[in-house]
Amino acid sequence: MTRMSISTRYRVLLAATCLLFWTVALSSRAQDRSPAPAPQAQPAKPDAASTAAETPAQIELLETKIRFEANGDSRKEVHTRVRINSELGVRQFSHLSFNFNRAYESIEIPLVHILHKSGGSADILPSGITDQPNAAVADFAAYQDVRVKSIRILGLEPADVLEYRVITTTTHAALAPDFWLDHNFDRTGVVTKEIFELDLPASRFAAGSGSSTDTGQIRISAETPVTSKTETGSGDDARLLYRWNIAPSDLPKSSFDPASGDSDVVLTTFGSWDQLQRRMQTALQVHPSAELWTQAASAMKNAAHDQTPQEVSYYNFVSTKIRTVDLPLDLGRFGKRRYSDILSSGFGSPEDKISLYTALTSRTKPVKTLLVTAVEAPEKQLPRPSLFSQVLVALDESKRAIYLDPDLEVAPWGVIRPDLRGKKALKLGANCAGESCWMTISGELPFSSTQRVNVDATITPDGTLDAKVKYTMRGDNELLLRIAFHQSPRDKWKEVAQLMSLSDGFRGKILSASASDPYATKNAFTVEYEISQSKFVDWSKKPVRIPAPLPVLTVPDLPGKLEGSSKTAPIDLGTPLDVETRVTLHLPSGTSVELPTGTVVDRDYATFVSRYNTNSGVVTAIRHINFLQRRVPPDRKPDYAAFLHAVQTDQAQLFTLTRADAPTQTTTEAKSNPAKTN
Repeated sequence: MTRMSISTRYRVLLAATCLLFWTVALSSRAQDRSPAPAPQAQPAKPDAASTAAETPAQIELLETKIRFEANGDSRKEVHTRVRINSELGVRQFSHLSFNFNRAYESIEIPLVHILHKSGGSADILPSGITDQPNAAVADFAAYQDVRVKSIRILGLEPADVLEYRVITTTTHAALAPDFWLDHNFDRTGVVTKEIFELDLPASRFAAGSGSSTDTGQIRISAETPVTSKTETGSGDDARLLYRWNIAPSDLPKSSFDPASGDSDVVLTTFGSWDQLQRRMQTALQVHPSAELWTQAASAMKNAAHDQTPQEVSYYNFVSTKIRTVDLPLDLGRFGKRRYSDILSSGFGSPEDKISLYTALTSRTKPVKTLLVTAVEAPEKQLPRPSLFSQVLVALDESKRAIYLDPDLEVAPWGVIRPDLRGKKALKLGANCAGESCWMTISGELPFSSTQRVNVDATITPDGTLDAKVKYTMRGDNELLLRIAFHQSPRDKWKEVAQLMSLSDGFRGKILSASASDPYATKNAFTVEYEISQSKFVDWSKKPVRIPAPLPVLTVPDLPGKLEGSSKTAPIDLGTPLDVETRVTLHLPSGTSVELPTGTVVDRDYATFVSRYNTNSGVVTAIRHINFLQRRVPPDRKPDYAAFLHAVQTDQAQLFTLTRADAPTQTTTEAKSNPAKTN
């Protein structure tokens, strides 16, 4: 596995692996509480009249009404009318699912109605609605409040109109009486008309009312101004009603950058990030009893006894021995499940595992819980939990902070996902205020990132390439592959290896695949596979030229201009990484080879060396690239362009083969058509 943008490769390979095998994405949606199913966005021009007919299904009306109460309770009603345009649209809407958490939510579906193109109609009866635990928690009784209501809609055909209404009621939510909301209007062209209503308690949005909770704020994008705003009632019964009546085709394409945290409509009752931080601090203030360490010691009795520091031993135990229930972040879960239950059951949500590890370690080490966000400047946003997507642990060491993510199960000590490094995080478990509660997660790893790929290959007389490939790695790609092999059944490992081979430029059939123990995180991770590619060499061609059977080293491309500026963006090389690929290629007897010239390029930000040798029918080729810095300044773009060109040119060089006993094209033709020899 050679160089790609690390976060890109992480997403691409892991997503592909999960899609093929265990579909981890399914569990990551376990608590999506949006009451309307999300139709697949289609490439469409919102202002084109023909667009609606081209989409598999056109949502002619999307009407959402949300009412919040002063105590944090809420009611959300979604009314949707969909015109089915094709068989793909039928498949999209033949099964509707609505996720919710029974602990504080309930869902009603009072209307599911089909108007057939023939003029007839049909209603789905309540008996056609099922309520079951979400698939992600089916095997975990402690989390079966995470549920899904489903409707199977039979008889749906193109040109039919489907109409349904869904009501979600929330009571006694974990962070009540506070509440928050983010809403974006559709800009894909899938929705023809969108109505959105917000019904709010005026007392929670009255500045200067004197209550610490009466600090609600609402922010509305200039692109989507309120159609109407009315005030009703008085005193505690006073209400604020906002209404939008939007034709999405009239909206400009959204200029919102996901990293900005902006939305069309944002509201929150948290008056400040300090207030939110204090609320979470309270949730984390669970004082474990002395029996916790006794129970943990009993559970860990079979663990290896060495000189490992206690905080590392606890991490290894919680990470590998407590199975992760893969649910998205829910701040309300902190402190809700007893540590003894987590230990005895052997499973826990990410929040539970973080909470357990924090409790175990806190007796000997100061530990901080981090709420991580992808938003670049969250401290400037309205304070709300929806900006957070991940929870981590941080330990302060003498020279650097150690970041831990025990829910990954196979992450080495101090290694977190690469897409989380460099992100902002809100610190919990720390005495802080204002901007001091925010920190930027370090981009450093606890060890150097290395990758070694050894290929032992043979070209057979019939032109087939047989190769044994071995990867040995530390760093981001190591984590990616540990997760991929850990989450895939062993009988699917060949498919994972096939994805690896394709990403590295190999073509052929995987014959076998193996990997070291994903849990053995003290050592480098190794993957080995055997691959066979027929017709790798066509001996009838003159001359015969082949590429070196090595993984492709992908070097970041030249950057473009910064958006809205004439300045060039810096060149992002990612985490420093030392990669060496080596092939030993055995040629058929009687084959000579002409090798390309090696290359040496030495820069302060990266080095590249290639060497090519042959001896007694065996070719050895080595390519070694070492990324030394994270970024190259924009003013060094010409120098980097020369470096990039040198690497690409070297990898484009071919081996020229000459085989004394190879059949010529004339001989081959003569055998197939003897008449031509006369």
